[in-house]
Amino acid sequence: MSRAGGARRVGTVPAALHAAVRVWALGGAGVATLLLVVELVPRLGIVDARYLPPTSQILGALAERLGRAELWTALGQTLTTWFTGLAIALVAGVALGVVIGSVPWLRAVTASTIEFLRPVPSVALIPVAILLYGTGMASTLLLVVYASFWQVLVQVLSGVQDVDPVASDTARSYRFSPLTRIRTLVWPTTLPYAMTGLRLAASVALILTVTGELLIGTPGIGRLLGVAQSSGAVASMYAYVLVAGLLGVAVNLVARALERRTLFWHPSVRGEAVS
Repeated sequence: MSRAGGARRVGTVPAALHAAVRVWALGGAGVATLLLVVELVPRLGIVDARYLPPTSQILGALAERLGRAELWTALGQTLTTWFTGLAIALVAGVALGVVIGSVPWLRAVTASTIEFLRPVPSVALIPVAILLYGTGMASTLLLVVYASFWQVLVQVLSGVQDVDPVASDTARSYRFSPLTRIRTLVWPTTLPYAMTGLRLAASVALILTVTGELLIGTPGIGRLLGVAQSSGAVASMYAYVLVAGLLGVAVNLVARALERRTLFWHPSVRGEAVS
């Protein structure tokens, strides 16, 4: 019995490794194909090279920018705005989600307000943000927090509603205090939902960070992208687009790794590791 179990465990590792390698290989092949297409399309005259330079020129411009402190300073500014906005949205979304979801009448009172405010595009708040905070970091933070907050709040509300009614009645019959009930019953059920909200909010926060920098002029990668576009440095503009894309991939990978590490006990994560 133990030998068979050990055999299964040993066989699982190569299988999981093989699946991971296959996924990365397919992803790398897709990226390579895209880069090849971008290289060939302008060289074959399908698209004017003034508007879409070949991949080699874009990578050359990127290599040049990597040697300048300006790019790394802007990258740090973008990450600072992104992390600050995401942290505020996460704390506010989890706290309000647990409180609102745990009080039925409060959930009923706020439901229509949430459904009204949630679909409002954050970009529509740009004039308000500029009027309130000018073109500084606070303006972009307003957009980031607003867009990310709803991702977390809605997920946490769903998690609180998913608490087992039998377990909830048991906790009530044993006269658990509100804090004990949240710690032992609500939070373990809500945590997977909160991590999903964090993963979604991380990507949304990055999108709004770069958008705010581009449209408002807040220092960061988006601002450099806008300056390159307005000055006619097309290859540099695409290089900054590539940086923003790579940053998005990194954010997604970090968020997924954090989710797997936090929810190592959850069936979905254990099932993913085995498959």
